[in-house]
Amino acid sequence: MGKQGSPRSPRPDTSMKDYQTRSCSEGGFAGNDPSLGRRLSGGESAWKAKAMSLHSLRQNDIHAAKIGSCKGAYVGKRHTWFSKHVRSVATMLAFVGFLFMLDSLMVSVFDSMSLGKNISTLTKSNDENHKEEGKPPVQMYGRLLNLASGALAEKESEQQETRFWKQPYAAKASVWKPCADKKVPEYPAGRLGKSNGYIVVSANGGLNQQRVAICNAVAVAALLNATLVLPTFLYSNVWKDPSQFGDIYQERHFLDMMKEEVDIVKELPSRFQSLDTEAIGSLITDSDLPKEATPHDYLEKVLPILIRNGFVHLLGFGNRLGFDPMPAQVQKLRCKCNFHALKFVPKIQKVGALLRQRIRKYEAEPTTLDKQLLGDYISSNIPSKKPSNATKPPVKYLALHLRFEIDMIAYSLCDFGGGTIEKQELQAYRESHFPLLIKRLRKSQPVSTEELRKTGKCPLTPEEAALVLAGLGFKTGTHIYLAGSQVYGGNSRMHSFIGLYPNLITKETLLTPTELAPFRNFSSQMDALDLIACATADVFAMTDSGSQLASLVLGFRSYYGGGNAPTLRPNKKRLAAILYENSTIEWNGFEERVRRMIEEGQRVRTRRSRRSVYRQPRSPECMCRL
Repeated sequence: MGKQGSPRSPRPDTSMKDYQTRSCSEGGFAGNDPSLGRRLSGGESAWKAKAMSLHSLRQNDIHAAKIGSCKGAYVGKRHTWFSKHVRSVATMLAFVGFLFMLDSLMVSVFDSMSLGKNISTLTKSNDENHKEEGKPPVQMYGRLLNLASGALAEKESEQQETRFWKQPYAAKASVWKPCADKKVPEYPAGRLGKSNGYIVVSANGGLNQQRVAICNAVAVAALLNATLVLPTFLYSNVWKDPSQFGDIYQERHFLDMMKEEVDIVKELPSRFQSLDTEAIGSLITDSDLPKEATPHDYLEKVLPILIRNGFVHLLGFGNRLGFDPMPAQVQKLRCKCNFHALKFVPKIQKVGALLRQRIRKYEAEPTTLDKQLLGDYISSNIPSKKPSNATKPPVKYLALHLRFEIDMIAYSLCDFGGGTIEKQELQAYRESHFPLLIKRLRKSQPVSTEELRKTGKCPLTPEEAALVLAGLGFKTGTHIYLAGSQVYGGNSRMHSFIGLYPNLITKETLLTPTELAPFRNFSSQMDALDLIACATADVFAMTDSGSQLASLVLGFRSYYGGGNAPTLRPNKKRLAAILYENSTIEWNGFEERVRRMIEEGQRVRTRRSRRSVYRQPRSPECMCRL
């Protein structure tokens, strides 16, 4: 969600004589902007490209006239040669003017093509069967969107920025400091004498689920005084990513960081590898352990098998370890693993640093978050000498995780204003991908889509996300990084959003195909780039608080942000109540209620019982309070 400019000052009133004298002395093309003849970058908005092209066309005509006038005045006073060659001079000036006009026209054409390509890439659906060509734009809340457009147009002339660029409770947040990697006397190391055996973990899901599984596996190994085998990742037909631990995280750093608390090896000893894990009873699946299992569950069900067979294999291991009750030293290990031990491999860090550089445009002082996620590569993008444009500040940007993918909205059973075609597509997707959901629906009483929306169970649409940002006062020129970028409905669904916020960027629009090629068939590695861009943003906005990516980003911003990493979390139930009045509510009232809702979600709170330490690390086990 481009760079915001100040309104133009009116041109001072001068006499024709003074104007001609100044124009001649300044070299003919008075006031010409050298940037007008330069092609704009793909990230600039369409209206800016068109405005610059029109400006160039008008200036060229005026400048040609001025040059002719100046040259005639100058030569008329000093030479008689001009009168003999006036036709040649006029022809030359006309030709130069034509070249400038042609150049400006080509810039306009190519920029329009480039912007169209970027938006098409940005909004491409990840469902191969979904076709968006020829679909009319989908629009909900038409009246509110018109009010938002008018309000944003007024704000463009204001110098004051929205207060939501800063964290409202910065002082309270800044008293919490990272310290999960520090030794605390009352929290002894996890290893106690001889190991009880080996724990093998196969993690499922995408990048974020796998990361949580790794840290939970470290905690289980400490609980059972076991040796952890470096976790492996299951291949999924949904994610279609063959990446393993060493493709995403630095193995050596992970092993070194955790070695004092948990014994970790790269592979299971050969004497166990040939055994039939299931036949000897060492295979433990999700069905054998409840969700959010307690330490008692592991001591009762897993430890006896571990001691008897020498190893256990936790298959599909994910959220099978609760957060409370949990020994403080084990909770601390989870935080140390997530925030310190899991570092992205250099390949990801390098391109992540390049992505940060492209978003910021100009030199930016690296934050603690930047350094933690990008390592040594953060310094490689800072020039040793300040560039000529060093006076320009780096671009501020808001990162948005808009969870409007087809699987999410199909599972929600909500209506999103797309009519009969949308309903048929989503039903077909449910029948193909969620057979258990269809079976359950046939046995239960149907719930109306209106009731689902009122209770906050519907994913936010792009229109709703845009209205929230407009209600918070983010100007139309705001740079917005869109994570994921696989929006169901494509261009037709994003039409209203881009109408309010045209400066929408993604990793696909900022990085070249060559730069992205090493990540193309590895969704988890692509997600790592999004995590970096979201975590290091000036502001992070989420539309679904239950998202694993949003939870991890929020955790990193809380842990390393130092009170300078604001996050916007809409309460979907409260927002639904506000939007329910969309046909009558006035914009001032909408703004006030949206701002109160967001500010309530920004209060600094310590982790509550049973809440994730990865999402809410402000607790004595993870952070130190000054």
